[in-house]
Amino acid sequence: MKRSTIKRSVLSLLAAMAPCAFAASSVDLQVQGLIIPAACTPSLSQGGTVDYGRLAARDLLPDTSTWLPPAIMQLAVTCDAPTLFALRGRDNRPGTAHKDDGYGYGLGLINGDQKLGTYLLTLRNPVSDDGPVQTLMSTTNGDTWWLVPEGTWLVAHQLAAFGNSDSGTPAPSPLQTVTAELHIEPSIAPANSLTLTEEVLLDGAATVDVIYL
Repeated sequence: MKRSTIKRSVLSLLAAMAPCAFAASSVDLQVQGLIIPAACTPSLSQGGTVDYGRLAARDLLPDTSTWLPPAIMQLAVTCDAPTLFALRGRDNRPGTAHKDDGYGYGLGLINGDQKLGTYLLTLRNPVSDDGPVQTLMSTTNGDTWWLVPEGTWLVAHQLAAFGNSDSGTPAPSPLQTVTAELHIEPSIAPANSLTLTEEVLLDGAATVDVIYL
C-alpha cells in the first residue's frame, strides 16, 4: 500500500473516532463565594466557663441521670454593621454524651469508654440593639425558618437565629448587636454505670460558630 493511501486511511479513522474519543475530555470547575463587608464576633460572659466545683459521688443517683442546677450565661454577638447571621453549636467532646440524641453535648469519658454525662444548650430571651427579637430555628440550612418563642436549641444539625415574623413568614433580621441567655443544663450518667473510685473531671467543651446568611 502506498504511503499516501496509508495517511488517508489513518486520517479518516481519526476523524471517525474524534466525536467519541474527545467528547468528555474536559470538565468545568467553579469556585464561588461572597465576601461581606461586615463581620460578627461572639462572646460569652463569665469567660465562657461554668464551674460546678466538687461533687460528691454518693449524691449521684445510681439508676438514673442526676441533673445539676442549670446555669445561665450571656451570649453576645457584635457586628461591624447590621448583618444577617445565624449560630451553630459544635461539640468539642464528640461521642461522649451519655444521652446521645443529637441535642446533648458530652462531658468526657472515664477509663476511655464510660460516658460521664450530657449537657444541653438553649438560647432564650434575645434582645437586639433595636429591642426584643424572637428566637428562630432552621433544620434546612436557612432555607426555611420556624419561630420558637420559648427558645431554641444550640446544636450542630440546625441553625439558630434572631428576627421576627412581622411579615407573616419568620426570618432572621440583619442585626448589629444582640444578646441572649445561654442556658446550660448538665446531667451526670447513672452512677452505677461509672467508675467513681477516684476524682473525675467534668470535661465539657463546645464552640459557638457564627454562620453568615
